[in-house]
Amino acid sequence: MRTVAVNDRGQRIGEGHLRAKCTDEEVAMVLKLRDEGLTYGQIAKMVEMPRSTVASFCRGVRRCQTPDRYKQVER
Repeated sequence: MRTVAVNDRGQRIGEGHLRAKCTDEEVAMVLKLRDEGLTYGQIAKMVEMPRSTVASFCRGVRRCQTPDRYKQVER
């Protein structure tokens, strides 16, 4: 069993989502680098992910939900 974040509808979000490819730490790093003034392209090279993915994280298109609660799930 492990603990995952879920939204208000009970759906997994963040790295606990079954199709997630990036960890919450990687997303946090992208957002931190953007706050420091780096461009999407510079960040993409540093963290080795597509520029479009970096842009989606920074604009709030992906990984933009806040956990409502946490629940135990089987791996």
